[in-house]
Amino acid sequence: MELRPLSKVDGLAVHRLVGECPPLDLNSVYVYLLLSEHFSDTCVLAENAGVVNGFISAYMPPARPEVLFVWQVAVHSRARGHGLARLMLWNLLERPGLSGIRYIETTVGPDNAASRNVFAGIARQLRAPVVDSPLFERELFGAGEHADERLLRIGPFDASPRQAQAGGHFTKEAPGL
Repeated sequence: MELRPLSKVDGLAVHRLVGECPPLDLNSVYVYLLLSEHFSDTCVLAENAGVVNGFISAYMPPARPEVLFVWQVAVHSRARGHGLARLMLWNLLERPGLSGIRYIETTVGPDNAASRNVFAGIARQLRAPVVDSPLFERELFGAGEHADERLLRIGPFDASPRQAQAGGHFTKEAPGL
């Protein structure tokens, strides 16, 4: 499995992947093109033999360079169960341009156990606390059936991901991928 920054030629493939990963909100192809153009350093694409299996979009909020906000995590059903989401998150944390990150933030619906487990695992590996607080109530999304989006904040963490790996708290192996 190759993990790499997003490129603008990946925009359409990412759009297709997210469309195949319900309940993720599908954005326009244009949004994924913008992410690849403006935020490639904070996005990850996972592919195997040219087949896109995973994607993470993230960014550093303005005026908060110590925070990595993870927007979407998509793992195709054919690649689930092997820790790919954690591998992609770890790939981001290892990037030299993100060495100042001390917090990871994301929003997760209250019933999304898979995402909560991924972020809880990352928090354990970083030996960092997780704070779960309200952020976007369902009413803010309009008349649709969108769930609340709760903010998960991991951190602060001091150890670099490389130090955590060296301590045996994370493995980069993903069997079967």
